Amino acid sequence: MSGVRLERFRWWHIDEVLPVEADLFGAEQWSAAMFWNELANGHHYLVAVDDDGTVLGYAGLTAAPPDEAWVQNIAVRRDAQRRGIGRLLLEALLAEAARLGARSTLLEVAADNGPAQKLYASYGFEIIGVRRGYYQPSNTDALVMQRQEAVSNG
Repeated sequence: MSGVRLERFRWWHIDEVLPVEADLFGAEQWSAAMFWNELANGHHYLVAVDDDGTVLGYAGLTAAPPDEAWVQNIAVRRDAQRRGIGRLLLEALLAEAARLGARSTLLEVAADNGPAQKLYASYGFEIIGVRRGYYQPSNTDALVMQRQEAVSNG
């Protein structure tokens, strides 16, 4: 995938991701304060940028010791979708989860977001629960998906 690289999400990226949040998530978008909080708490956030540094997408992972990790978000600008950027971000988060020793990685995805569910399923995520009315104000259900890591006995 030429022209796309992953970088650490820094505070100066927040202003660039907010319009993407607004476009993709509407009334359920994250605020600048929510992103500031994630970065301040040292969570693992990445941006996917093109050759001129424009943010195409972003993603975050939170460790939940001793052995879980949660994908907080994965978002790709509409005009950059279907280019493998979401897959690239997810693979980087899963690599970080493995580095942290997570035995399972979990996430929530809107029940009406079929493309995201299909992507996650292709990486071994399975639906383990439903959070009714999780996304507000739309009252959309969230599916809780989990991926178990292979544990070696070596």
